Amino acid sequence: MIPSNIANSPFSRRGFLGLAGGLGAALALSSCGTGTSASAGGGATGTSTVILPSTAPTSWNAVLSKVNSKLKADAGFELDAQFIIWSNYQQQSLLKFTAGESFDTALQAQWLNMAQLQQSGSLADLTNEIANYPNLKATLPAKLIESNSWDGHLWGIPQVNSAARLQHFSIRQDIAEKLGFAEITDYEQLERFFYAVKQKNDGTVAYGAASNSGYLHAVPVPTGMFNTASWDSPDTIARAFSGKGLFFILDKDAQKSGSSRPIPFWENDGVIDALRRIRKYQEDGIINADALNSDNATIKSQFSAGKFAAAWAMTDGISSNTLPALTKAVPGAALANVMPLKGGLSAKPNQTFQADNFVVVNSKGGNLERALKLQDWLSVKENHDLVTYGIEGTDWEPADGNKFKQISDYAFPGYALSWRGSLERKSANMSASEEKIFDWAQNFDNFTVDPFASFIPDATPVKQQIAAMANVITQFANPLFYGVVDVDSQLDKLKKAADGAGLSQLQAEMEKQANAHLKKA
Repeated sequence: MIPSNIANSPFSRRGFLGLAGGLGAALALSSCGTGTSASAGGGATGTSTVILPSTAPTSWNAVLSKVNSKLKADAGFELDAQFIIWSNYQQQSLLKFTAGESFDTALQAQWLNMAQLQQSGSLADLTNEIANYPNLKATLPAKLIESNSWDGHLWGIPQVNSAARLQHFSIRQDIAEKLGFAEITDYEQLERFFYAVKQKNDGTVAYGAASNSGYLHAVPVPTGMFNTASWDSPDTIARAFSGKGLFFILDKDAQKSGSSRPIPFWENDGVIDALRRIRKYQEDGIINADALNSDNATIKSQFSAGKFAAAWAMTDGISSNTLPALTKAVPGAALANVMPLKGGLSAKPNQTFQADNFVVVNSKGGNLERALKLQDWLSVKENHDLVTYGIEGTDWEPADGNKFKQISDYAFPGYALSWRGSLERKSANMSASEEKIFDWAQNFDNFTVDPFASFIPDATPVKQQIAAMANVITQFANPLFYGVVDVDSQLDKLKKAADGAGLSQLQAEMEKQANAHLKKA
């Protein structure tokens, strides 16, 4: 912001959240071709330009200098990283592809623009390439490649550090303990904690929300942050033609009945209940008032400064990485992670085992050999550690148990370039609760394979409706996800606008494709 046993469940296509909204202009620019060969470009020389989200880390220039000295000697080329802030990344990275700009790789995902780029021929097919790069191949388990291939083709290098991914909460454990919440094990306790923080009235906001992921508050994927029904029954992963566009809830019994019966998210009782709860939280000051306009970097910075008592987290083991900055700002601060699943970690929530993030190769303006040589180079632990954690002794130092101790503010988005499950170090600051959750997420057997795990809806037949619906979601749905508008009146506006943008066509096409998938499964 990826579950019965995967070994017994064949995957041929990748599916998780769909594509992101706001594609209208870019869709018009995209071609309909399927070409997928990146230029050889005269071999792996020159500079490998990579497109990354976020901002350049502190001391990036010093790290890059050491990277390029070693990369030049080892592989014959250098690295150039172009950073785009998260609030602009989706649109700007898409336009770089559609405009045919010269760069090798970029972060892509289903929740960004990956399927659209693949369908327009903008991504290099990596299916038969990985075997040629032994270091890279050694870090990519066969199950990972199998479950992230589409119709037998690999369109990106999965960036993962666990088998499965589930969103949850990172909380200020020091505040929780002072307020009488030594351990939070369910949603009811979590909500009481939020209101205790508010009642304390010391300026701390209970929950800090960022602007680019509001749907995660309500829509089950398989859980919604404030969707208590999904926490009780985490057995549904909503689908969309475009990642932050219109989400459909598919029937839970579809595998038995053969009928997906998709409904728009606002017809799901759990989602509506969550929207009403979010509205109350906003009115009560539980959620930051500026959530609709605060990007991830801002929220992370504010959390590290002690402004929030809780924030979004993923089962990737990195939420505790904020602790050094937090304790500098708030001496004595501590963190814990809350996974309010009914039944705790025995709940077996649905998963697709799909990577949330991929490194894709630009087929129209990139150098395939150079791109993969860089990925191979990053698959050597020494090189991986340099890029991911910074300069040893300056930015980090090793700790027992394949952990690392962060000693600077260096923070590189490794999930966008260098994540390798077998090479990742745990933070020495990782809380006991996060380590328990992170270890749990490593085991495929702890999850249930979603019946639509390998389903990726084809946007081509309804691309005009998708473009129109993206604007509808931005204007009418996003305010609901942050609780800044009245639920009932806004839902009326949303439904009317969605009808005008082509809801019926999208719903019919989603059902047609999902039912066809069930027949092939």
